[in-house]
Amino acid sequence: MSISKSWAFRTTAVTAGALLIAAVLGAAYERIAQQRAAENFPPPGKLVDIGGRRVQLHCIGAGSPTVVFEAGLTLEGATTWSLVHRPISAFARACTYSRAGLMWSDETHRRQSGRQVAQDLHATLKNAGESGPFILVGHSLGGPYSMTYTKYFGEEVAGLVLVDASHPDQVRKTKPIMTKPKPLLLRIGAPLAWTGLVRAVSPMLVPHDPDRGPRDVDAVRAYAPRSLAALMTESEELDAVLAEAGTFRDLGCRPLYVLTAMKPYPAEQLRAMKIDVQQGKQVQAIWRNLQEDMAGWSTWSEHQVLDQTGHGIQFEDPQAVVAAVRSVVESSRSNHCDPSFW
Repeated sequence: MSISKSWAFRTTAVTAGALLIAAVLGAAYERIAQQRAAENFPPPGKLVDIGGRRVQLHCIGAGSPTVVFEAGLTLEGATTWSLVHRPISAFARACTYSRAGLMWSDETHRRQSGRQVAQDLHATLKNAGESGPFILVGHSLGGPYSMTYTKYFGEEVAGLVLVDASHPDQVRKTKPIMTKPKPLLLRIGAPLAWTGLVRAVSPMLVPHDPDRGPRDVDAVRAYAPRSLAALMTESEELDAVLAEAGTFRDLGCRPLYVLTAMKPYPAEQLRAMKIDVQQGKQVQAIWRNLQEDMAGWSTWSEHQVLDQTGHGIQFEDPQAVVAAVRSVVESSRSNHCDPSFW
């Protein structure tokens, strides 16, 4: 063997050995960190068995109808609603939960279609002894999930609040201006979560935010390695989820409240979306039209545009969400609408 080949072989062997040691140490670090996460951040509420796997559900307060929150495409699960959960429980029973694989909920090997998410939530509420009628509150992709739930279990749904919710036609409408982002981080990070790599970069994945409680941020970081795989699964089903939700756009006379964020996109968000300021204005104009369309899905609706609030309305202006939910709860209690017309 020549000197050059011998040197190359030794270098490759040393590199491979170092990577192996790093992987072993990283895996051990990840296992210990998972144990600490479970100890430091136990699930709020309870874990509900829905047939071989458990879903985290946290219900507080009393009074019908029961408000059920559906988070968007996020690692945060139930913590998305931490600033509005307790205030709303002052006038109605309020339930947050984490979808399969997110935060404390067990993972699933099924496709996370809109129908599957609806069936999971239905089973969770039923097995936990929570009965309707329900007011569904959906943020971002949680809007289409809520519409799909209403499609299949409409007899349980008395009203909806859509919090800057995704519209079934949004990808098609914005395609001439911007391309759908490719979740490279999800594809790379999720398979490597066992190595501790995702945990090491979790502060970048989940940065501290003055609008969010630090303990919630720490909890999301602690569970990020396991939540990331679920987020990737949901992301891969995005087009199908929007298409499914688009098959149901008639809420009858159920009360509907649409909250729309119209604060101009900040520079960092424009860069992430790969568009300029003018294109950002065009996208927002399309977004506003789509939100107005959603408000027309019920004969009993209200649409509030928040010009100084970004996409995370429940964090930036929680009182707007609380007021919207209160409005729908009170409307549903007034019995203005015969359920046979839903």
